[in-house]
Amino acid sequence: MNDPILQMIGVTRRYETGGGFFSKPTVTTAVDDISLTVAAGEVCAIVGESGSGKSTLARLAAGIDSPHAGQVLFRGTPYAKSGSAPWRRERAVVQFVFQNPSSALDPRATIASQIGEMLTTHERCDAAARKARIDEILDRVGLSGMGRRVPQQMSGGQLQRAVIARALIVRPELLICDEAVSALDVSVQAQILNLLMSLKDEFGLTMIFVTHDLGVARHVGNRIAVMQNGRIVENRRTSHLFDRPRHVYTRTLLAAIPAATPAARRARDAAAAEAAT
Repeated sequence: MNDPILQMIGVTRRYETGGGFFSKPTVTTAVDDISLTVAAGEVCAIVGESGSGKSTLARLAAGIDSPHAGQVLFRGTPYAKSGSAPWRRERAVVQFVFQNPSSALDPRATIASQIGEMLTTHERCDAAARKARIDEILDRVGLSGMGRRVPQQMSGGQLQRAVIARALIVRPELLICDEAVSALDVSVQAQILNLLMSLKDEFGLTMIFVTHDLGVARHVGNRIAVMQNGRIVENRRTSHLFDRPRHVYTRTLLAAIPAATPAARRARDAAAAEAAT
């Protein structure tokens, strides 16, 4: 196994909602004492239902949010304080792809200018080198010649490719995708997933891929961590998790996946029953 690039040690994150003059706020524990290690070059898929805490975990892993307890270490060092100069430098090596690409892009600015802002923020390069880098990454994600378009002129799949290009132009070490294909049609999902896997190998990326879909997790993940109610209930190599799921919640998620044939479903149910004994 490669050296760890990210370590989460006993991490807890809580949120307060409501409250007023005569009532206390409600405290929700979104992530509850989680420990997780992601090795360099690995794709770790985080799976769970809506509200399980997986998006909060992703934001903690990226250093966007800070835990109330525990530590998040990148390359063995805690993230810098949010908003500080060292924290801004860390944004270049840890990039985040959000679920809704249209909300992550400025509707008034061209795609090329928004990708170029990343270079302006994190690197020093002249105008010619900047344009060459932008053209190169647009070509790599299948958007060659589209840099002068604004978001309204692009499809959902094209927008997600643009967001991926913006994240990768600064050559990060860790890419975190939070439900990056859930808003797309199934055929477009497959295209984006295949693109991400190709870029992962080309750029030598480590990835955390958050999804509610175990089928997607199986396609991209070397390892799958299953979340329920703010905790990781199972964390195993992908093939082992599908062949012999240990936790009842994992077996419930697997049972919800349509089987290709009745025989395949019987084989899966038999394996799950054997694992449960």
